[in-house]
Amino acid sequence: MFHQLATLDRLDQRFGRTVVALVCAGFLAVLLAGAVAAYVMGRSEEQTDWVNHTFEVERHAGAIRLALEELRSARRGELLGLQGSSGASYAQAWAHPMAEIDTVARLTRDNPRQQAQLAEMHRRAQTLDRLMRSSGHGGVAGTAIGEPVRQQAAQAVEESAERVLSLEQGLLRVRIAKQGELVAIFYLVLAVAGTLLLGVAFASIMVILRYTRDLTRTRDDLRTLNANLESLVGERTQDLQRANDEIQRFAYIVSHDLRAPLVNVMGFTAELEASLKSLEGLLDEVERDTPALVGAGTGAEARDAVRLDLPEAIGFIRTSTHKMDRLINAILRLSREGRRTITPEPVMLAPLLVGVVDGIRHLVDERGAQVTIAQPMPTIVSDRLALEQILSNLIENALKYLSPARPGDIRISARQERGRTVIAVADNGRGIDPRDHERVFELFRRSGAQDQPGEGIGLAHVRALAYRLGGTIRVESALDQGATFLVDLPNQFSSEKDAVT
Repeated sequence: MFHQLATLDRLDQRFGRTVVALVCAGFLAVLLAGAVAAYVMGRSEEQTDWVNHTFEVERHAGAIRLALEELRSARRGELLGLQGSSGASYAQAWAHPMAEIDTVARLTRDNPRQQAQLAEMHRRAQTLDRLMRSSGHGGVAGTAIGEPVRQQAAQAVEESAERVLSLEQGLLRVRIAKQGELVAIFYLVLAVAGTLLLGVAFASIMVILRYTRDLTRTRDDLRTLNANLESLVGERTQDLQRANDEIQRFAYIVSHDLRAPLVNVMGFTAELEASLKSLEGLLDEVERDTPALVGAGTGAEARDAVRLDLPEAIGFIRTSTHKMDRLINAILRLSREGRRTITPEPVMLAPLLVGVVDGIRHLVDERGAQVTIAQPMPTIVSDRLALEQILSNLIENALKYLSPARPGDIRISARQERGRTVIAVADNGRGIDPRDHERVFELFRRSGAQDQPGEGIGLAHVRALAYRLGGTIRVESALDQGATFLVDLPNQFSSEKDAVT
Protein backbone atom coordinates (compact mmCIF):
# COMPACT_ATOMS: atom_id res chain seq x y z
CA MET A 1 0.00 0.00 0.00
CA PHE A 2 2.83 2.37 0.83
CA HIS A 3 4.33 1.54 -2.57
CA GLN A 4 1.08 2.58 -4.28
CA LEU A 5 0.92 5.78 -2.24
CA ALA A 6 4.52 6.56 -3.17
CA THR A 7 3.64 5.86 -6.81
CA LEU A 8 0.72 8.29 -6.56
CA ASP A 9 3.02 10.93 -5.11
CA ARG A 10 5.52 10.42 -7.92
CA LEU A 11 2.72 10.58 -10.52
CA ASP A 12 1.40 13.79 -9.02
CA GLN A 13 4.86 15.36 -8.93
CA ARG A 14 5.71 14.30 -12.49
CA PHE A 15 2.29 15.37 -13.77
CA GLY A 16 2.62 18.73 -12.07
CA ARG A 17 6.09 19.37 -13.47
CA THR A 18 5.06 18.29 -16.98
CA VAL A 19 1.90 20.39 -17.00
CA VAL A 20 3.79 23.42 -15.74
CA ALA A 21 6.44 22.92 -18.44
CA LEU A 22 3.80 22.57 -21.16
CA VAL A 23 1.86 25.58 -19.94
CA CYS A 24 5.09 27.61 -19.87
CA ALA A 25 5.94 26.42 -23.40
CA GLY A 26 2.48 27.35 -24.65
CA PHE A 27 2.65 30.71 -22.91
CA LEU A 28 6.06 31.41 -24.41
CA ALA A 29 4.79 30.41 -27.87
CA VAL A 30 1.81 32.73 -27.55
CA LEU A 31 4.02 35.49 -26.16
CA LEU A 32 6.53 35.09 -28.98
CA ALA A 33 3.78 34.99 -31.59
CA GLY A 34 2.19 38.07 -30.09
CA ALA A 35 5.48 39.95 -30.02
CA VAL A 36 6.31 39.02 -33.63
CA ALA A 37 2.75 39.77 -34.74
CA ALA A 38 2.90 43.16 -33.05
CA TYR A 39 6.22 43.87 -34.75
CA VAL A 40 4.94 42.71 -38.15
CA MET A 41 1.72 44.66 -37.78
CA GLY A 42 3.67 47.76 -36.85
CA ARG A 43 5.93 47.39 -39.85
CA SER A 44 2.94 46.59 -42.04
CA GLU A 45 1.16 49.73 -40.90
CA GLU A 46 4.34 51.66 -41.62
CA GLN A 47 4.50 50.21 -45.13
CA THR A 48 0.81 50.91 -45.61
CA ASP A 49 1.42 54.54 -44.69
CA TRP A 50 4.23 54.69 -47.23
CA VAL A 51 2.00 53.12 -49.89
CA ASN A 52 -0.70 55.67 -49.13
CA HIS A 53 1.97 58.36 -49.28
CA THR A 54 3.02 57.12 -52.73
CA PHE A 55 -0.58 57.18 -53.92
CA GLU A 56 -0.91 60.74 -52.71
CA VAL A 57 2.30 61.78 -54.50
CA GLU A 58 1.03 60.10 -57.68
CA ARG A 59 -2.29 61.91 -57.36
CA HIS A 60 -0.64 65.32 -57.07
CA ALA A 61 1.89 64.49 -59.81
CA GLY A 62 -0.99 63.54 -62.13
CA ALA A 63 -2.75 66.75 -61.16
CA ILE A 64 0.21 68.70 -62.56
CA ARG A 65 -0.63 67.55 -66.10
CA LEU A 66 -4.27 68.49 -65.63
CA ALA A 67 -3.20 71.88 -64.34
CA LEU A 68 -1.06 72.39 -67.47
CA GLU A 69 -4.12 71.73 -69.64
CA GLU A 70 -6.09 74.28 -67.60
CA LEU A 71 -3.15 76.69 -68.04
CA ARG A 72 -3.28 76.27 -71.86
CA SER A 73 -7.05 76.79 -71.87
CA ALA A 74 -6.76 79.95 -69.77
CA ARG A 75 -4.08 81.32 -72.14
CA ARG A 76 -6.21 80.62 -75.25
CA GLY A 77 -9.17 82.28 -73.56
CA GLU A 78 -7.18 85.42 -72.90
CA LEU A 79 -5.88 85.48 -76.50
CA LEU A 80 -9.44 85.11 -77.85
CA GLY A 81 -10.88 87.60 -75.40
CA LEU A 82 -13.03 84.99 -73.69
CA GLN A 83 -11.65 85.42 -70.20
CA GLY A 84 -14.95 86.19 -68.58
CA SER A 85 -16.76 83.16 -69.98
CA SER A 86 -13.97 80.60 -70.17
CA GLY A 87 -13.34 80.19 -66.46
CA ALA A 88 -10.24 81.15 -64.46
CA SER A 89 -7.79 83.70 -65.66
CA TYR A 90 -4.28 82.78 -66.73
CA ALA A 91 -2.83 84.05 -63.44
CA GLN A 92 -5.29 81.93 -61.49
CA ALA A 93 -4.65 78.90 -63.71
CA TRP A 94 -0.88 79.36 -63.32
CA ALA A 95 -1.19 79.14 -59.51
CA HIS A 96 -2.70 75.65 -59.78
CA PRO A 97 0.27 73.71 -61.33
CA MET A 98 2.72 75.59 -59.12
CA ALA A 99 0.70 74.64 -56.04
CA GLU A 100 0.71 70.97 -57.11
CA ILE A 101 4.47 71.11 -57.77
CA ASP A 102 5.03 72.61 -54.30
CA THR A 103 2.81 69.90 -52.75
CA VAL A 104 4.76 67.11 -54.46
CA ALA A 105 8.01 68.73 -53.37
CA ARG A 106 6.77 68.86 -49.80
CA LEU A 107 5.64 65.23 -49.87
CA THR A 108 8.96 64.02 -51.33
CA ARG A 109 11.36 66.18 -49.35
CA ASP A 110 13.01 62.98 -47.94
CA ASN A 111 13.78 61.73 -51.50
CA PRO A 112 16.81 63.47 -53.07
CA ARG A 113 16.09 62.10 -56.56
CA GLN A 114 12.55 63.41 -56.48
CA GLN A 115 13.73 66.73 -55.16
CA ALA A 116 16.14 67.02 -58.11
CA GLN A 117 13.33 66.19 -60.57
CA LEU A 118 10.99 68.67 -58.95
CA ALA A 119 13.62 71.42 -59.03
CA GLU A 120 14.08 70.77 -62.77
CA MET A 121 10.28 70.75 -63.21
CA HIS A 122 10.03 74.04 -61.35
CA ARG A 123 12.60 75.66 -63.65
CA ARG A 124 10.84 74.33 -66.76
CA ALA A 125 7.51 75.57 -65.45
CA GLN A 126 9.00 79.01 -64.92
CA THR A 127 10.30 78.92 -68.50
CA LEU A 128 6.87 77.87 -69.74
CA ASP A 129 5.28 80.74 -67.81
CA ARG A 130 7.58 83.29 -69.40
CA LEU A 131 6.78 81.93 -72.83
CA MET A 132 3.05 81.94 -72.16
CA ARG A 133 2.98 85.44 -70.80
CA SER A 134 5.19 86.85 -73.63
CA SER A 135 2.94 85.32 -76.30
CA GLY A 136 0.24 87.80 -75.49
CA HIS A 137 2.48 90.93 -76.21
CA GLY A 138 3.33 90.45 -79.93
CA GLY A 139 6.77 89.83 -81.40
CA VAL A 140 8.18 86.51 -82.45
CA ALA A 141 6.99 84.93 -79.24
CA GLY A 142 3.46 85.95 -80.00
CA THR A 143 3.39 84.56 -83.54
CA ALA A 144 2.71 81.09 -84.72
CA ILE A 145 6.47 80.68 -85.03
CA GLY A 146 6.76 80.69 -81.13
CA GLU A 147 4.08 78.08 -80.60
CA PRO A 148 6.37 75.02 -81.07
CA VAL A 149 8.72 76.48 -78.46
CA ARG A 150 5.85 76.79 -75.99
CA GLN A 151 4.64 73.30 -76.78
CA GLN A 152 8.15 71.99 -76.26
CA ALA A 153 8.39 73.79 -72.92
CA ALA A 154 5.02 72.36 -71.83
CA GLN A 155 6.14 68.91 -73.01
CA ALA A 156 9.30 69.27 -70.88
CA VAL A 157 7.20 70.02 -67.80
CA GLU A 158 4.98 66.99 -68.52
CA GLU A 159 8.05 64.81 -68.99
CA SER A 160 9.35 65.93 -65.60
CA ALA A 161 5.97 65.04 -64.10
CA GLU A 162 6.14 61.62 -65.81
CA ARG A 163 9.60 60.99 -64.33
CA VAL A 164 8.27 61.90 -60.86
CA LEU A 165 5.40 59.47 -61.40
CA SER A 166 7.79 56.79 -62.63
CA LEU A 167 10.00 57.14 -59.54
CA GLU A 168 6.98 56.94 -57.25
CA GLN A 169 5.65 53.89 -59.04
CA GLY A 170 9.03 52.20 -58.55
CA LEU A 171 8.86 53.06 -54.85
CA LEU A 172 5.28 51.79 -54.79
CA ARG A 173 6.30 48.42 -56.19
CA VAL A 174 9.11 48.11 -53.61
CA ARG A 175 6.80 49.10 -50.77
CA ILE A 176 4.03 46.76 -51.88
CA ALA A 177 6.60 43.94 -52.10
CA LYS A 178 7.83 44.70 -48.56
CA GLN A 179 4.26 44.79 -47.37
CA GLY A 180 3.69 41.40 -48.93
CA GLU A 181 6.82 40.05 -47.28
CA LEU A 182 5.63 41.31 -43.92
CA VAL A 183 2.23 39.71 -44.44
CA ALA A 184 3.96 36.46 -45.39
CA ILE A 185 6.12 36.66 -42.26
CA PHE A 186 3.00 37.37 -40.21
CA TYR A 187 1.22 34.29 -41.56
CA LEU A 188 4.38 32.22 -41.10
CA VAL A 189 4.61 33.29 -37.46
CA LEU A 190 0.94 32.50 -36.98
CA ALA A 191 1.49 29.09 -38.56
CA VAL A 192 4.51 28.36 -36.36
CA ALA A 193 2.71 29.57 -33.23
CA GLY A 194 -0.36 27.56 -34.15
CA THR A 195 1.81 24.48 -34.73
CA LEU A 196 3.51 24.99 -31.37
CA LEU A 197 0.17 25.44 -29.64
CA LEU A 198 -1.20 22.35 -31.32
CA GLY A 199 1.93 20.46 -30.24
CA VAL A 200 1.55 21.71 -26.69
CA ALA A 201 -2.15 20.83 -26.71
CA PHE A 202 -1.41 17.37 -28.09
CA ALA A 203 1.37 16.80 -25.55
CA SER A 204 -0.90 18.05 -22.74
CA ILE A 205 -3.68 15.71 -23.81
CA MET A 206 -1.26 12.79 -23.99
CA VAL A 207 0.18 13.63 -20.56
CA ILE A 208 -3.30 13.96 -19.05
CA LEU A 209 -4.42 10.70 -20.64
CA ARG A 210 -1.32 8.89 -19.42
CA TYR A 211 -1.67 10.41 -15.96
CA THR A 212 -5.34 9.47 -15.87
CA ARG A 213 -4.52 5.94 -16.99
CA ASP A 214 -1.77 5.56 -14.41
CA LEU A 215 -3.90 7.18 -11.75
CA THR A 216 -6.81 4.88 -12.52
CA ARG A 217 -4.57 1.82 -12.42
CA THR A 218 -2.98 2.93 -9.15
CA ARG A 219 -6.35 3.70 -7.61
CA ASP A 220 -7.61 0.30 -8.68
CA ASP A 221 -4.61 -1.23 -6.97
CA LEU A 222 -5.31 0.86 -3.90
CA ARG A 223 -8.96 -0.15 -3.95
CA THR A 224 -7.93 -3.78 -4.10
CA LEU A 225 -5.41 -3.27 -1.33
CA ASN A 226 -8.00 -1.44 0.77
CA ALA A 227 -10.42 -4.30 0.33
CA ASN A 228 -7.73 -6.75 1.36
CA LEU A 229 -6.62 -4.40 4.12
CA GLU A 230 -10.08 -4.27 5.62
CA SER A 231 -10.17 -8.02 5.93
CA LEU A 232 -6.58 -8.04 7.18
CA VAL A 233 -7.37 -5.35 9.75
CA GLY A 234 -10.38 -7.36 10.84
CA GLU A 235 -8.23 -10.43 11.29
CA ARG A 236 -5.51 -8.48 13.07
CA THR A 237 -8.14 -6.83 15.28
CA GLN A 238 -9.45 -10.21 16.29
CA ASP A 239 -5.91 -11.40 16.92
CA LEU A 240 -5.24 -8.29 18.96
CA GLN A 241 -8.44 -8.77 20.93
CA ARG A 242 -7.52 -12.41 21.63
CA ALA A 243 -3.99 -11.37 22.61
CA ASN A 244 -5.36 -8.65 24.86
CA ASP A 245 -7.74 -11.10 26.50
CA GLU A 246 -4.88 -13.55 26.93
CA ILE A 247 -2.74 -10.85 28.54
CA GLN A 248 -5.58 -9.96 30.87
CA ARG A 249 -6.03 -13.58 31.86
CA PHE A 250 -2.27 -13.99 32.26
CA ALA A 251 -2.06 -10.88 34.47
CA TYR A 252 -4.94 -12.13 36.56
CA ILE A 253 -3.47 -15.62 36.93
CA VAL A 254 0.02 -14.33 37.72
CA SER A 255 -1.30 -11.83 40.24
CA HIS A 256 -3.50 -14.47 41.82
CA ASP A 257 -0.67 -16.99 41.98
CA LEU A 258 1.73 -14.41 43.39
CA ARG A 259 -0.70 -13.57 46.15
CA ALA A 260 -0.58 -17.10 47.65
CA PRO A 261 3.20 -17.14 48.39
CA LEU A 262 2.98 -13.48 49.40
CA VAL A 263 0.34 -14.37 52.00
CA ASN A 264 2.66 -17.10 53.26
CA VAL A 265 5.56 -14.66 53.51
CA MET A 266 3.38 -12.16 55.37
CA GLY A 267 2.13 -14.93 57.71
CA PHE A 268 5.61 -16.21 58.49
CA THR A 269 6.74 -12.65 59.01
CA ALA A 270 4.04 -12.26 61.64
CA GLU A 271 5.18 -15.52 63.27
CA LEU A 272 8.79 -14.25 63.22
CA GLU A 273 7.63 -11.08 64.98
CA ALA A 274 5.84 -13.17 67.63
CA SER A 275 8.90 -15.42 68.06
CA LEU A 276 11.10 -12.34 68.28
CA LYS A 277 9.04 -11.06 71.18
CA SER A 278 9.60 -14.38 72.99
CA LEU A 279 13.33 -14.16 72.33
CA GLU A 280 13.40 -10.59 73.58
CA GLY A 281 11.61 -11.72 76.77
CA LEU A 282 14.12 -14.56 77.21
CA LEU A 283 17.01 -12.16 76.58
CA ASP A 284 15.62 -9.79 79.24
CA GLU A 285 15.56 -12.65 81.81
CA VAL A 286 19.13 -13.71 80.93
CA GLU A 287 20.38 -10.13 81.26
CA ARG A 288 18.62 -9.84 84.63
CA ASP A 289 19.82 -13.15 86.04
CA THR A 290 23.24 -13.63 84.41
CA PRO A 291 24.33 -10.38 82.76
CA ALA A 292 27.84 -11.69 82.20
CA LEU A 293 26.47 -14.31 79.79
CA VAL A 294 25.39 -11.64 77.22
CA GLY A 295 27.93 -9.00 78.08
CA ALA A 296 30.60 -9.97 75.59
CA GLY A 297 31.51 -12.34 72.77
CA THR A 298 28.85 -14.63 71.36
CA GLY A 299 26.30 -13.49 73.92
CA ALA A 300 26.67 -9.87 72.84
CA GLU A 301 26.27 -10.82 69.18
CA ALA A 302 23.11 -12.78 70.02
CA ARG A 303 21.76 -9.81 71.99
CA ASP A 304 22.41 -7.41 69.02
CA ALA A 305 20.85 -9.87 66.57
CA VAL A 306 17.67 -10.14 68.68
CA ARG A 307 17.32 -6.46 69.49
CA LEU A 308 18.73 -4.81 66.31
CA ASP A 309 19.26 -7.03 63.26
CA LEU A 310 16.11 -9.16 63.41
CA PRO A 311 13.64 -6.24 63.96
CA GLU A 312 15.30 -4.33 61.08
CA ALA A 313 15.14 -7.35 58.73
CA ILE A 314 11.52 -8.06 59.66
CA GLY A 315 10.69 -4.37 59.04
CA PHE A 316 12.25 -4.54 55.54
CA ILE A 317 10.34 -7.74 54.79
CA ARG A 318 7.05 -6.25 55.95
CA THR A 319 7.59 -3.04 53.92
CA SER A 320 8.45 -5.03 50.80
CA THR A 321 5.51 -7.40 51.19
CA HIS A 322 3.12 -4.48 51.67
CA LYS A 323 4.49 -2.80 48.52
CA MET A 324 4.24 -6.07 46.60
CA ASP A 325 0.69 -6.49 47.85
CA ARG A 326 -0.21 -3.02 46.57
CA LEU A 327 1.35 -3.77 43.18
CA ILE A 328 -0.48 -7.09 42.90
CA ASN A 329 -3.75 -5.37 43.80
CA ALA A 330 -3.10 -2.73 41.15
CA ILE A 331 -2.38 -5.37 38.52
CA LEU A 332 -5.53 -7.24 39.49
CA ARG A 333 -7.50 -4.01 39.27
CA LEU A 334 -6.10 -3.30 35.79
CA SER A 335 -6.87 -6.87 34.75
CA ARG A 336 -10.44 -6.65 36.00
CA GLU A 337 -10.92 -3.30 34.22
CA GLY A 338 -9.53 -4.77 31.02
CA ARG A 339 -11.99 -7.64 31.18
CA ARG A 340 -14.95 -5.48 32.13
CA THR A 341 -17.49 -4.94 29.35
CA ILE A 342 -17.79 -1.32 28.24
CA THR A 343 -21.38 -0.11 28.49
CA PRO A 344 -22.02 3.08 26.48
CA GLU A 345 -24.71 5.45 27.70
CA PRO A 346 -25.42 9.19 27.47
CA VAL A 347 -23.30 10.87 30.13
CA MET A 348 -23.68 14.54 31.10
CA LEU A 349 -20.18 15.56 32.08
CA ALA A 350 -21.20 18.44 34.36
CA PRO A 351 -23.03 16.38 37.04
CA LEU A 352 -20.51 13.55 36.61
CA LEU A 353 -17.64 15.92 37.47
CA VAL A 354 -19.54 17.42 40.38
CA GLY A 355 -20.01 13.92 41.80
CA VAL A 356 -16.32 13.07 41.31
CA VAL A 357 -15.18 16.27 43.05
CA ASP A 358 -17.64 15.75 45.91
CA GLY A 359 -16.29 12.22 46.34
CA ILE A 360 -12.77 13.53 47.02
CA ARG A 361 -13.84 16.74 48.75
CA HIS A 362 -11.88 15.77 51.86
CA LEU A 363 -8.65 15.69 49.82
CA VAL A 364 -9.48 19.04 48.18
CA ASP A 365 -10.09 20.66 51.59
CA GLU A 366 -7.04 18.98 53.11
CA ARG A 367 -4.81 20.41 50.36
CA GLY A 368 -6.47 23.83 50.52
CA ALA A 369 -7.12 23.74 46.79
CA GLN A 370 -9.89 25.08 44.59
CA VAL A 371 -11.51 23.01 41.84
CA THR A 372 -13.41 24.89 39.10
CA ILE A 373 -15.66 23.17 36.55
CA ALA A 374 -16.15 25.31 33.46
CA GLN A 375 -19.67 25.57 32.06
CA PRO A 376 -21.33 24.52 29.87
CA MET A 377 -20.24 20.89 29.70
CA PRO A 378 -21.23 18.63 26.78
CA THR A 379 -22.98 15.27 26.88
CA ILE A 380 -21.26 12.24 25.33
CA VAL A 381 -22.13 8.59 24.86
CA SER A 382 -19.53 6.53 26.72
CA ASP A 383 -18.94 4.30 29.74
CA ARG A 384 -19.84 6.18 32.92
CA LEU A 385 -17.68 4.13 35.30
CA ALA A 386 -14.60 4.44 33.07
CA LEU A 387 -15.13 8.21 32.81
CA GLU A 388 -15.43 8.51 36.59
CA GLN A 389 -12.21 6.57 37.08
CA ILE A 390 -10.34 8.65 34.47
CA LEU A 391 -11.43 12.00 35.91
CA SER A 392 -11.01 10.91 39.52
CA ASN A 393 -7.44 9.74 38.88
CA LEU A 394 -6.54 12.95 37.05
CA ILE A 395 -7.96 15.23 39.76
CA GLU A 396 -6.35 13.19 42.57
CA ASN A 397 -3.05 13.30 40.68
CA ALA A 398 -3.33 17.09 40.37
CA LEU A 399 -4.03 17.38 44.12
CA LYS A 400 -1.08 15.10 44.93
CA TYR A 401 1.47 17.20 43.03
CA LEU A 402 0.42 20.76 43.87
CA SER A 403 3.17 23.30 44.41
CA PRO A 404 3.72 24.39 48.03
CA ALA A 405 4.64 27.86 46.74
CA ARG A 406 1.05 28.79 45.79
CA PRO A 407 -2.56 27.82 46.54
CA GLY A 408 -3.79 24.94 44.43
CA ASP A 409 -6.02 25.83 41.49
CA ILE A 410 -7.49 23.02 39.36
CA ARG A 411 -9.65 23.88 36.36
CA ILE A 412 -11.69 21.37 34.36
CA SER A 413 -13.09 22.24 30.94
CA ALA A 414 -14.36 20.46 27.84
CA ARG A 415 -14.87 21.30 24.18
CA GLN A 416 -16.28 19.45 21.20
CA GLU A 417 -14.72 19.51 17.73
CA ARG A 418 -15.06 17.28 14.65
CA GLY A 419 -17.12 14.62 16.38
CA ARG A 420 -14.88 14.35 19.45
CA THR A 421 -14.78 15.75 22.98
CA VAL A 422 -11.57 16.99 24.58
CA ILE A 423 -11.65 17.12 28.39
CA ALA A 424 -8.87 19.24 29.95
CA VAL A 425 -7.77 18.94 33.60
CA ALA A 426 -5.35 21.81 34.28
CA ASP A 427 -3.49 22.62 37.51
CA ASN A 428 -0.90 25.13 38.70
CA GLY A 429 1.28 22.56 40.43
CA ARG A 430 4.87 21.40 40.06
CA GLY A 431 4.62 20.61 36.38
CA ILE A 432 6.30 17.80 34.45
CA ASP A 433 9.58 17.92 32.58
CA PRO A 434 8.88 17.69 28.80
CA ARG A 435 11.25 14.71 28.65
CA ASP A 436 8.89 12.77 30.94
CA HIS A 437 5.62 13.52 29.12
CA GLU A 438 5.40 9.96 27.76
CA ARG A 439 7.11 8.28 30.68
CA VAL A 440 4.43 9.27 33.20
CA PHE A 441 1.89 7.10 31.35
CA GLU A 442 4.04 3.97 31.61
CA LEU A 443 3.27 1.32 34.23
CA PHE A 444 5.25 1.68 37.47
CA ARG A 445 7.03 4.81 36.16
CA ARG A 446 6.95 8.18 37.89
CA SER A 447 8.45 11.60 37.27
CA GLY A 448 10.03 14.23 39.49
CA ALA A 449 10.63 14.05 43.23
CA GLN A 450 9.33 10.79 44.75
CA ASP A 451 7.95 12.44 47.91
CA GLN A 452 4.34 11.32 47.45
CA PRO A 453 2.92 7.81 47.97
CA GLY A 454 2.13 5.79 44.88
CA GLU A 455 3.34 3.00 42.64
CA GLY A 456 3.15 4.70 39.23
CA ILE A 457 -0.09 2.98 38.22
CA GLY A 458 -2.69 5.78 38.13
CA LEU A 459 -1.82 7.43 34.80
CA ALA A 460 -1.14 4.05 33.17
CA HIS A 461 -4.63 3.02 34.27
CA VAL A 462 -6.05 6.28 32.88
CA ARG A 463 -4.41 5.74 29.50
CA ALA A 464 -5.63 2.13 29.33
CA LEU A 465 -9.19 3.29 30.06
CA ALA A 466 -8.95 6.10 27.48
CA TYR A 467 -7.79 3.60 24.85
CA ARG A 468 -10.69 1.29 25.66
CA LEU A 469 -13.09 4.21 25.17
CA GLY A 470 -11.62 4.87 21.73
CA GLY A 471 -9.66 7.91 22.86
CA THR A 472 -6.21 9.15 23.76
CA ILE A 473 -4.58 11.15 26.52
CA ARG A 474 -1.64 13.52 26.44
CA VAL A 475 -0.06 16.11 28.71
CA GLU A 476 1.11 19.66 28.15
CA SER A 477 3.43 20.88 30.88
CA ALA A 478 6.73 22.38 31.92
CA LEU A 479 8.54 22.36 35.26
CA ASP A 480 6.96 24.64 37.88
CA GLN A 481 4.33 25.80 35.37
CA GLY A 482 1.53 23.40 36.12
CA ALA A 483 0.23 20.60 33.92
CA THR A 484 -2.77 20.12 31.62
CA PHE A 485 -3.96 16.59 30.87
CA LEU A 486 -6.09 16.37 27.71
CA VAL A 487 -8.41 13.40 27.27
CA ASP A 488 -9.65 13.08 23.67
CA LEU A 489 -12.75 10.89 23.40
CA PRO A 490 -15.33 10.22 20.65
CA ASN A 491 -18.69 11.88 21.14
CA GLN A 492 -20.37 8.54 20.37
CA PHE A 493 -18.68 5.31 21.47
CA SER A 494 -20.18 2.40 19.56
CA SER A 495 -18.38 -0.81 20.50
CA GLU A 496 -15.19 -2.15 21.97
CA LYS A 497 -14.15 -3.39 18.52
CA ASP A 498 -14.15 0.20 17.30
CA ALA A 499 -12.13 1.25 20.29
CA VAL A 500 -9.49 -1.41 19.60
CA THR A 501 -9.22 -0.59 15.91
